[in-house]
Amino acid sequence: MSTPSPTGSESSQSKWPIGVFTSIDAGLGVHLDVAAELGVPSVQIHAPHPDTRNAEAAAKFLGRCADSAITVTAVFGGFEGESYADIATTAATVGLVPEETRAARVQEMKEISDFTTLLGCDTVALHIGFVPEDRSCDSYTSLVAVTRELLDHVAGNDQQLNLETGQESAEHLLDFIADVERDNLFINFDPANLILYGTDHPIDALLKVGHLVRSVHCKDATYAPVAGRGTDWGAEVPLGEGDVGMRTYLKVLETVGYNGPLTIEREIANDRERQKADIGAAVGLLESLRSQIG
Repeated sequence: MSTPSPTGSESSQSKWPIGVFTSIDAGLGVHLDVAAELGVPSVQIHAPHPDTRNAEAAAKFLGRCADSAITVTAVFGGFEGESYADIATTAATVGLVPEETRAARVQEMKEISDFTTLLGCDTVALHIGFVPEDRSCDSYTSLVAVTRELLDHVAGNDQQLNLETGQESAEHLLDFIADVERDNLFINFDPANLILYGTDHPIDALLKVGHLVRSVHCKDATYAPVAGRGTDWGAEVPLGEGDVGMRTYLKVLETVGYNGPLTIEREIANDRERQKADIGAAVGLLESLRSQIG
């Protein structure tokens, strides 16, 4: 499966077109009109609420994208009841890992996959959650089984599923992907999440998992104090102001052969002007680095 071709102002830029993370109605990511004003040619989107996962909503959103020459490159699943209040709460509530909500969320991801076909997109993605460390425990083996079930549905829609990094080390994520044994399971690499969770060094991790990276986020963060890593959040910061090292990040993306969209994710709620300022600065930084490296 290939990444959809970029359109619009960067249609001639085949390597590393700029993207942003947005949503149809779920309130996550930047507003689509910010992406349009900045001339960004691609978006990943957070899937809409269940009552608007329909052909009418898809057509309306695609019309807005067409007006601004924007291509949808991935659709992310998310669920009611998830909370990122702190790392412990995230572990208890996020993704497919919580056993009490697992079956319902797998079904919802299947519906999100079906909705993604209405957008003409071949990639669904999600945070699967904190994958259990013990690969022989019942929770882990059950998670493997339902992930296979989901991937088979996704494959029926001619799609791939990208797991976002952050909640596992590179080695544990690779082990899980190997245990699932499906050829349409890949990675959405978010370097800042590894810092925010304190699970791995982003550049070291990218070198290990790069052969499976099919989409990326460009997001930056600073580590929590050493004593709190793995238990306390790091802090998200504007792109280029954190511990990722964006020049090195792009150089390593080049090394591992990733040429797809550089999707900016900036988690600022209800502040359109700051969104626009931070995303605009991030676009400028990535365009500068791209011209120097690519």
